[in-house]
Amino acid sequence: MTHILYQLFEHKYLSKEEAKEMLRGITSGQYTDAQIASLITVFLMRSITIDELCGFREALLEMCMKVDLDTDRAIDIVGTGGDGKNTFNISTASCFLVAGAGYQVIKHGNYGSSSISGASNVLEHYGVRFSHDMSKLSRSLEQSNVSYLHAQLFNPAMKAVASVRKSLAVRTFFNMLGPLVNPAQPKYQLLGVYNLPLLRLYNYTYQSTDTHFTIIHSLDGYDEISLTSPFKVATLDSEKIYTPESLGFECYKESDLFGGESVADAAIIFHNILSNTATEAQKNVVIINAAFAIQTLCSDKSIEECISISRESLESGKALQSFKKFVELNS
Repeated sequence: MTHILYQLFEHKYLSKEEAKEMLRGITSGQYTDAQIASLITVFLMRSITIDELCGFREALLEMCMKVDLDTDRAIDIVGTGGDGKNTFNISTASCFLVAGAGYQVIKHGNYGSSSISGASNVLEHYGVRFSHDMSKLSRSLEQSNVSYLHAQLFNPAMKAVASVRKSLAVRTFFNMLGPLVNPAQPKYQLLGVYNLPLLRLYNYTYQSTDTHFTIIHSLDGYDEISLTSPFKVATLDSEKIYTPESLGFECYKESDLFGGESVADAAIIFHNILSNTATEAQKNVVIINAAFAIQTLCSDKSIEECISISRESLESGKALQSFKKFVELNS
């Protein structure tokens, strides 16, 4: 690690193989927390390269617990985190709107490290017990349309750096890796990123896979569609900028999306949304993110049609039914 750190301090880059070897070293406990924190700091001060990102990704996928789920028509909906906005759990709530509309979601998530409430925090608040039991995960996917893979159970590297990430409380290159290393490798993904360079990096990376992807970024810095500004949507075939107004929504304020001061605060907002009792801003932000996930699965549908499907899932109570069934099966 000392050699690697000197190399990075001298503004040099890691090869793909060096990046893979470094991740293996972290997982096997070869490095101290101070060394890991130094490494994380380097990647806060400069951009990660394609070779480094791919090397980290390959190492994590090689080491993760294998998951045997039917992924051909399933989607993961995830943001990188690290945008510093402390929103409520938009991506996680969107999963249940998609599930309520009849589509399957295999979500890879973790505890929050740079925000108050990550996906694992809010689900655990409602009594969900994380598991790597394949029969349980499969049953959850079949009966609630959602299966949740808690990152630290499936990827030893994520567990190895958890305390360092929490202590630093800033975004790290593990934020970038999380969306790329879902152990189930679902064939579809809606991914939110916190800046445009990262959008381009992911776009390039995904083109070498068989994933059907949509990458989203709100131009005022959110790693999801926030409806607080214009936002960019990138797929394999196109890139387009939308405004909230162009899709029939208001432009909201950042304060409308605030996730609160605790996991309990975020969990109340989360449940209010699925119960259709939240504010219009909170509901509409989840509806639009779920709509783009549905369009990722059904590219022949217009985004307006997908918004209608997403809204109906929420307002009919189907999204809440999916969540209740998910909690019942995973508690």
